[in-house]
Parts: sequence; structure tokens; C-alpha cells
Amino acid sequence: MKIGFIGLGNMAGAMIGGLIKKGTPAKDIIGYDISKAVCDKRKEEFGITIAKNNDSLVNECKSVVLAVKPQFLTSALDEISKFSSDTVVISIVAGKTLEFLSDNIKGTKKIIRCMPNTAALVGAAMTGVAASDDVTKEELESALSIIESFGKAIVIPEKLMDTVTGVSGSSPAFVFMFIEAMADAAVLEGMPRAMAYEFAAGAVYGSAKLMMETGKHPSELKDMVTSPAGTTIMGVKALEDGAFRSTVMDAVVAATERSKEL
Repeated sequence: MKIGFIGLGNMAGAMIGGLIKKGTPAKDIIGYDISKAVCDKRKEEFGITIAKNNDSLVNECKSVVLAVKPQFLTSALDEISKFSSDTVVISIVAGKTLEFLSDNIKGTKKIIRCMPNTAALVGAAMTGVAASDDVTKEELESALSIIESFGKAIVIPEKLMDTVTGVSGSSPAFVFMFIEAMADAAVLEGMPRAMAYEFAAGAVYGSAKLMMETGKHPSELKDMVTSPAGTTIMGVKALEDGAFRSTVMDAVVAATERSKEL
């Protein structure tokens, strides 16, 4: 089965790379982008086929990934005469609902909406997935195999997609700020900056991995490292004094509310 990509930017590149690593032959992937330079880059990087335009791509593929920026989606869809009725369209276009996509895609009503995050670039995305009623169980499973080529995917009701944006789509920026702040503190205490970034990032990576692999509640893991009258509890108190958890909640809610406005 051939898979098409309309738009070949960073996220599409992450998906294509993941698919090829998991065994999809490059010859079964077709892409198109309005930038010839981007097309040439992906062809050289992965050996995929480049279509002459979006319409020809759609005619050759049973699964099509919409990976363009939101402001370019309408013009990209206008180039397509009609999708086949059995084509499954997977959209990673931010802010575009299943209703919007259904109203603007001609032909098929088999549409899946996704919200990955930037960790897709290293194969570690966390992606929310919502499907239209026309998508069968088998078609959803096939689409998930594409989406999970660059990380983990969870099927959710579409009404939670804005929340996914807040807690997963936008939050890498919050985590990077946390890493930067910890590293700045280490530099303040005399550690070289490159070393400080390595320690701070490694601590965040290891902590997340520990939680994911053990399945333990974060409060339980926190208590495991928080000894009576020790160094960690002093740091925890400083965070609480600064309203750390409340501020993080505010950040996620703010991002979620902004997503609803788009």
C-alpha cells in the first residue's frame, strides 16, 4: 500500500524516517511539497518518490498524510480534484477539526486527525488521535501503525484535542525552559554550561523514562527520592514557595484555551 505525504517539512520527515526504519520500503512512499528544495532533500535523504503535484499523489495512494502548515491547507486541497472514497486521510494540521476537514476534502470521509509534538523528530512523539465515524477499526489500526512510526499514539475523543495541545503539543517548550533554568542554576554554582545542560537534560529524560517504564505514580517516585531533612525536600519546598505546580497548571490551561481560539 502506497502512503502519500502532502507537505514534506520536519514532521513529515520524522514520519517518513520512522516508517522506513520500521520496514516500509521507500518505493511505497510518495511525497510532494511546494518547495522544490524540500522535495529534493527528502528524495536524497530517504529515496522516496516525488509526485509532480498533489492531485497525482492522491491518485496513487490509499493513505494520505496532510502535513502542511494550517495557512497552506486550503490551497493544497484546492489542487486535488477528488480523493477516492476509500482513501484514508491522516491530518497533522494544527487546529483543523474533523468537521472542517470533512467539509473541505472532496471524496472521502475517512479522516483521522492527529496532534503530535516536536519529539517526533527523535522518534519519541506523544500523539493524540481522533477518527471520523467513517473510519473502520482496521483502517484506524493501519493509520496508527503510521503514526506510531515516530512515537506513541493514544486514541482520544476529538473534544480532548485542545487539551492534548496544552499537555503534550505545547509542553516541550515548558520542559526546555525547566531544563534551561536548572542548567542556569548549576552554572551559578560553578558548573560549566555544556556540562550543566547534559546533567539537567539527562535528569529529565531519566525521570520520564522511569515513570513510563515502572508505571508508578509521579508522587510515589517523588517520595522515593525525598529523604527526611535532605537536599531534595529543600528543593521541593523552594518550588512550592514559588507556586511551581500552580504555574505549570496555568501554562497548560493557557495553551489549551489558546488552541480552542484558533
